[in-house]
Parts: sequence; C-alpha cells; structure tokens
Amino acid sequence: MSSDNQLQHAVLAELSWDPSINAAHIGVTASDGIVTLTGHVGTFAQKHAAEDAVRRVKGVKAVAEEIKVRLAFEAERSDDDIAAAAVGRLGGNVALPRDAVTLTVEKGWITLVGQVEWHYQKDAAEQDVRHLSGVVGVSNRIAIKPRIDVTNIGDEIMHALHRSWFFDPKTITVTGDGGKVRLTGTVHTPNERQVAAATAWAAPGVADVTNEIRII
Repeated sequence: MSSDNQLQHAVLAELSWDPSINAAHIGVTASDGIVTLTGHVGTFAQKHAAEDAVRRVKGVKAVAEEIKVRLAFEAERSDDDIAAAAVGRLGGNVALPRDAVTLTVEKGWITLVGQVEWHYQKDAAEQDVRHLSGVVGVSNRIAIKPRIDVTNIGDEIMHALHRSWFFDPKTITVTGDGGKVRLTGTVHTPNERQVAAATAWAAPGVADVTNEIRII
C-alpha cells in the first residue's frame, strides 16, 4: 500500500473514531501529505471537528477542506432566529467584554466583527456561535486591540516556546514588529505547528501571527 493510501485510510479511521462527526458522507483523498476533504455534513460544528480530526493524524502536512454543510429540514432557521440566538450566547460569555462583538447573519453564515484585548477572546466568540442550530459557516473578523508595550514580544514568545516539551528550541524562530509576529522554522506535525501559533497568540500585544513554520 502506498504512503498516500495509508494516510487516506488513517484519516478515514480518525474521522470514524471521533463521535462528534458523522463521516458517512465525507470523502478523503491524500497526495504527498496534503489531505482533501469533500462531501457534506449536517452541521457547521461537524465540519470544523472534521478538519481538527484530520490535523491530528500523523503524516498530514496540510488540509484542503471542501466539505459542505447541508442542514436537515428541521435544523433550518431564519437569519433572525440565528442572530438572536448568537447575540444571546455572546452576551452570556463572561470572557467577552460587554458589547465588544457584533454580528451579521446572511443565509445561515455568521460574520463576527469588533475588537477585543486577547486572541482567546476572539476564539471564544467563534466557539460560542459555531454550535448554534442553523449555522452553516462563521467568518471571524474580530480584531485584537494593539498594545503599546510590544518591544520584547519576540523574546517573550521564544521563552514560552522553550518551556513546551513540543519543540526543539533550535527549530523555530520568532520575529516581532510591533504587534505583528512571524514564526519560521520546522516541526514534525500539524498539531505542533498549531501549538506554536497558539503560544504566539497568547502573548500580550499580539495583533497578528504569520505562521510560516514548515512540517517535515
């Protein structure tokens, strides 16, 4: 069996293993470590979970995600209903400053806008609405407020990466320009690449992370 076929079977097994995903209508192809997902699922949450599941598989270098969300008839909701539910969910999230995030809904697709202090707050807002009934997609356009003291941001992120058992300090380089951070170097898995980016986003003052880390 070729390495591409082995990777394809491994991804299919991981999708079937995850109880949050109905993988019956998901197609998988693999070529040189690049996995393409096609087909359809019943919720946006499953679509997101499928992509996360694929990134956990050893040997995956990149994911081309082309899954469509096909809502069951009983799961369809008007944009007004989805907007009301999303506003209520965001309003009850203690991680978010009051009225920091606003949204629009068009044909089941939610767009989030606003400004927050931290990247985890931006993620929290998206997670809040991702699982709502009737949602077919989410665009997260929430901005991170820039901070003044970002002089040593690259050094701070490097120290945080060095504390993690995931990384060899010699394989990753961090450069910072104001609130913009650039990651370069190499890791062995997509999960390690994601962890590196998440570590960078956790630094105070980070407004943007360009992740150019390669998987080898």
